Amino acid sequence: MAVYAAAAAVLAGVESRQGSIKGLVYGSRFQNVKQLYALVCETQRYSAVLDAVIASSGLLRAEKKLRPHMAKVLVYELLMGQGFRGGGGRWKPLLARHQARLKAELARLKVQRGVSRNEDLLELGSKSDLASQMPRYVRINTLKTCSDDAVDYFKRQGFSYQGRASSLEDLRTLKGKHFLLDPLLPELLVFPAQTDLHEHPLYQVGHLILQDKASCLPAMLLAPPPGSHVIDACAAPGNKTSHLAALLKNQGKIFAFDLDAKRLASMATLLARAGVSCCELAEKDFLAVSPSEQRYRQVQYILLDPSCSGSGMLTRQLEEPGTGAPSKERLQALAGFQQRALCHALTFPSLQRLVYSTCSLCQEENEDVVREALQKSSGDFRLVPVLPSWPHRGLCTFPGAEHCLRASPETTLTGGFFIAVFERKEVSR
Repeated sequence: MAVYAAAAAVLAGVESRQGSIKGLVYGSRFQNVKQLYALVCETQRYSAVLDAVIASSGLLRAEKKLRPHMAKVLVYELLMGQGFRGGGGRWKPLLARHQARLKAELARLKVQRGVSRNEDLLELGSKSDLASQMPRYVRINTLKTCSDDAVDYFKRQGFSYQGRASSLEDLRTLKGKHFLLDPLLPELLVFPAQTDLHEHPLYQVGHLILQDKASCLPAMLLAPPPGSHVIDACAAPGNKTSHLAALLKNQGKIFAFDLDAKRLASMATLLARAGVSCCELAEKDFLAVSPSEQRYRQVQYILLDPSCSGSGMLTRQLEEPGTGAPSKERLQALAGFQQRALCHALTFPSLQRLVYSTCSLCQEENEDVVREALQKSSGDFRLVPVLPSWPHRGLCTFPGAEHCLRASPETTLTGGFFIAVFERKEVSR
């Protein structure tokens, strides 16, 4: 069955960090994306259990041509799923040879853990529970439509528009087919948790961008006016880039850099669908971009959202079960790169404003990186106090850290995030 091969390919892609489950599923060209997405999510949800059963049964030793990700999908279908689809093809007789042993190992695992149901074997952390309760945020792409038209479209589809939210509690209590306008971002619609809009016609033609609220803040806070020259230093997958283009009204220039050719190709497709025409993509390391190069002499705005541990991403617990805190070694490596990238960005001669952001909760990647960059900038830049009513501030590890923003599902009903806004100090005359 093609669905099993497609599911195995998605699992392999997630493991090698080629993308998220949703991104890889929707980019797989498999016709029934809902069927594929459900199979991948459930297989990954039971990943640790399946690994234990497969290892103790000796399945991969006995079937040397069976690849690990395919084995995981097939064993899930045999032990936890609805049985093999469409007869199971050539996989059914292969798994039938090991069915008794696999079932025995699953039963033994339940006895060891003192449980009776498959669901009781799961050890999902609170992040997964929070992920399932998060509102669905939808950014209206003002390059193609406007808030009024998008709201009218949903109303014609039977959704009930509740107007602009007045508090987080309004967002937290959304249910059914009700939706709101976010109280902070003027082009952000908010739907109840678990609302799936991937097949919505407005999303498919680029009028809507499915983007977490916290991820919308960097471009909003950078706020480049139309006509500006902007650098998006680590740009893929491109949602923030398309937001920058919308703020620029496609007037000006965005120089977008990323090292991953596949992610850049996907980003080019996303930007084309969003109607972005002011962006120049480059497969290049931002650290290799020369601030003195003539074409960047007018760059006054930089958005830097570098590679990070992703410890604030709620979906990671679902997509990578058992993922714990990043190791000290990994944090040191990431923070080293982040510091180099931030310090490099601050050397662009015409730079006036920079936003540094991560989807990490770790101080090492956030406040520590910002403090180091401020110390190395020789007093040329300061942190801007932004969104004074935002409830979650930076950790007080140095004077001014309270000007930074943090986000979390508990305090802001968003994914975990960190943002710092730098501004060049005016030279006194």
